[in-house]
Order: sequence, then structure tokens, then C-alpha cells
Amino acid sequence: MKRFNWTNIRLVLMLGVVVFLFSFTSKRNENRKLTKSMVVFVGDNALFIKRETVNKLLIENKENASSIQKDKLDLNKLERSLDSNDLIEKSDVFVSIDGVLKAVVKQKTPIARVFNGNDSFYIDYEGGRMPLSDNFTARVPLVSGVINKKNNEELDQLFRVIYDDDFLKKNIIAIQIMPNGSLKMLNRNFDYQIDFGKIINAERKFKDYKAFFQKAVLDSSLYKYKKIDLRFTKQVVCTK
Repeated sequence: MKRFNWTNIRLVLMLGVVVFLFSFTSKRNENRKLTKSMVVFVGDNALFIKRETVNKLLIENKENASSIQKDKLDLNKLERSLDSNDLIEKSDVFVSIDGVLKAVVKQKTPIARVFNGNDSFYIDYEGGRMPLSDNFTARVPLVSGVINKKNNEELDQLFRVIYDDDFLKKNIIAIQIMPNGSLKMLNRNFDYQIDFGKIINAERKFKDYKAFFQKAVLDSSLYKYKKIDLRFTKQVVCTK
């Protein structure tokens, strides 16, 4: 009976020691200050937002991360603060074992630049509005004309088709939206105008254009044309 009681007492004492050590370690860890902060960008190497700007948001405009205690951190709040920036698509904020406050940041991806009177902005890959950056200028098609609720989804899809295609991304430099909804486009290396027509069968039209281009570029005939008409699928009409 005595042996049984002594065994129980030892178990209780051991459990108490474990709880004490765990509590002590946790409290000590909470009271520790961060060692530094780090910002890591993923995806495109072009930085539309400066690393220093993200870092200021991350440490909430304090002088440096080493003045921040771990138990004062609200990681969800920091992520919301970063994600609210118009140049950032998504962020992930965490503290490493060695006390580094780290933010992994994915920037928004611009796929077109709109000129609207005195205003100018990007359209990002998700179809949202994205401000211009003082840090970097994206090489994307320049878009003029009216974008509204009737045509914005179709235009967003068109911009994505151009961005995702290496040939189109390199060659289509400007898109003009006409009052009747049809599109005019310009090619980077040639003076002709592309009459694209309405935003229907866009991928088919681009396929026709690429096939025509790859054939015509071999004999240098592209320099002779003033207009390339893609309004009708399965045919390309050229005007000298």
C-alpha cells in the first residue's frame, strides 16, 4: 500500500515539474524579443513595391524588429495590413524558431495598363485595379478607350490570353477600345494596325494571326501592310 502511494506521489511530482518547466519555457519564449525582420518576394523578380516599404508595414513603423516582443505580435493583423496594400496580392507572416519575423510576399501581376484621361493604372491578372509603381514599370499593352461593367470581364480575359502567350505578350503593345466595342491593336516591330473586331472568338483570331505572322515574316512582307484584318475567323485580310 505504501509502495503504491509513493509511486503516485512520484508521478504527481514529475508531472508538476514538467508543467513548471513548460510554463517557464513558454513564458520565457514569449518575453523574448525578435532578432530581426525579413521580407521574401515570390514569383516575378520585378519589385513594384520596395522591400523597405513592406518591412515598415511588417514592424508597424518601429525602428527595427529587435524592439518587438513575441507576445506582442498579432500575425493575422500583420498579414491583413500587408494584404491591404494595392500592390500586394497575398502575404504569409510568421516567426521562425530563431526569432526572425518573416513575411513571404506575392505581388499583384499587371497584365495591361489603362490610360483614362489624366488617370493611368494597371489591370492585374485577377481583373482588379492596380496602381502604378514608382519602383518599376511593367511592359504590358497600353489600353485606351472605355472600360465598363459591360466589357470589363471580356477584356480581362483578353488581357490574360495575351499575357499567357509568349508571342502575343512580346508583340502586342497597344489596344484601343472603339466606341462600338471593337478593338484596334498595334504590333511592337511593325507599323500596321490590327483590326481585331469585337471581343468574340479571341483565341481563334489570335491563332489565325500567329499563323499568318510566322509565314509572312519569312518573306518580309509584313513591312508592306498598313492593316491586318482579323474580324472574321479562319481568314486574315491584309491591306497595303
